[in-house]
Amino acid sequence: LAARRFWVRFPAPVFLHGVSMFSLCMVAGLCRGACVEVDSDTEAVANEGFKLGCISCKMRAEVPAKAVVTWGFRGADDQEFSPLYEYEEKRGSVLDPRFEERLDWNGSKNTEDLQDGSIYILNVTFNDTGTYECTFRRTLIYTNYNFENSTTKQIRLRVVPKRKNRDILVQILVQIQILIQIQICFSPSLCPCRAEYLAVASESKENCGAVQEAE
Repeated sequence: LAARRFWVRFPAPVFLHGVSMFSLCMVAGLCRGACVEVDSDTEAVANEGFKLGCISCKMRAEVPAKAVVTWGFRGADDQEFSPLYEYEEKRGSVLDPRFEERLDWNGSKNTEDLQDGSIYILNVTFNDTGTYECTFRRTLIYTNYNFENSTTKQIRLRVVPKRKNRDILVQILVQIQILIQIQICFSPSLCPCRAEYLAVASESKENCGAVQEAE
């Protein structure tokens, strides 16, 4: 049987409140591979860290590729986007002086075949309120030619003075859900294939990365 790639995208609230990795494994069929796109959180707390999530799944898993991720920022009083951050050839660069020494790469590691282009803001300020734009410029490398495409996503971020008690409870419940999902996906009796589960924690939501199986 030919290898298949399963791709699915869920908004964060739907994923966090009802979709388990066991369900994804069952739907994937042959369980060759999976990439799950989860929307970024949109509410940060002042003086804390915050993850801006941006995932773009590669549709052809068997084709080697490389990608460049760029971020732009438009503040609440800005008219246009200004360059914020760029990640290329395993190196990141902060392009906006307002975020100097406050941005860090939080996406795919040790590869140029990027699918997670997330970044992390240290010590969030109220001036960080605004719209963030994440762009993947991907090159699929075939035997006789290369194919290039581009994907852009926007995140509207709001900064609040402190975290609500409800948000803290949700974060705890999400942590418990992730532990349950890991146990299910690593149990041979519950999952019909061998699975590798990657969960990347954010401040109040978790991004589910990839599930890969061997036929």
